[in-house]
Amino acid sequence: MKNLIKEEIKTRYSAIATSGNTDCCCMPGECKPGDSPIDATKLIGYDQKDLESIPQEAILGVGCGAPLNHAKLQEGEVVVDLGSGAGIDVFLAAKKVSDSGKAIGIDMTDKMLEKARENARKGGFSNVEFKKGDIEESIPLSHNYVDVVISNCVINLTTNKTSAFKEVFRILKHKGRMVISDLVTDKEISAQQVSSEQWCACIDGALTKENYVRCIAEAGFSNINILEERIYTEDNNGRKITSIVIKAVK
Repeated sequence: MKNLIKEEIKTRYSAIATSGNTDCCCMPGECKPGDSPIDATKLIGYDQKDLESIPQEAILGVGCGAPLNHAKLQEGEVVVDLGSGAGIDVFLAAKKVSDSGKAIGIDMTDKMLEKARENARKGGFSNVEFKKGDIEESIPLSHNYVDVVISNCVINLTTNKTSAFKEVFRILKHKGRMVISDLVTDKEISAQQVSSEQWCACIDGALTKENYVRCIAEAGFSNINILEERIYTEDNNGRKITSIVIKAVK
């Protein structure tokens, strides 16, 4: 199932990279027919002026929160975005850390990486880099290298959240911080109920809030705080799905 899920994720997000996002998946209960990816992105906390400052092709509307609002990035910092897609958060972060800093995107989908690199070229970004990597296996960065790790509704897609958080812990500097947005549920489903399609939609792989926080703690993090909670949707099994933003420190 693990390999099937990963292949399904690559297929789904390759299609989004090539054709765009046709689903308003940021906040299903709040999106209206005809809403664009930019409309959906503003719903989850992004600023209109910030969005206008980056390549518009980077905005796909596939997040569930706005972790950068809480990351408090400083000039000169190195920030990594896990599951960077077409580059929206990498480009926004790059502006905040300025030329003395660096923003790095990690993604495992070749089509997304191609799109992100093209967006960087078009936007004239010199302090960004996009690398291919599987975040629950091995993030392609050195130990103790990064000041901040962000991620927007991506760690949920992994089949082993603790392994992903251990990789984040490994690449962060001492006192480095992780600020992520993701989805949690009030009731997890069994392996027999899992649908790879629903896993790719960040639903079937969702943990309870308590288990999600436990995975972060098991990876070694401290000062774990939930900064935001927002109702996301209710699935066909009656499970309530909530969008959260979490901060933790190494």
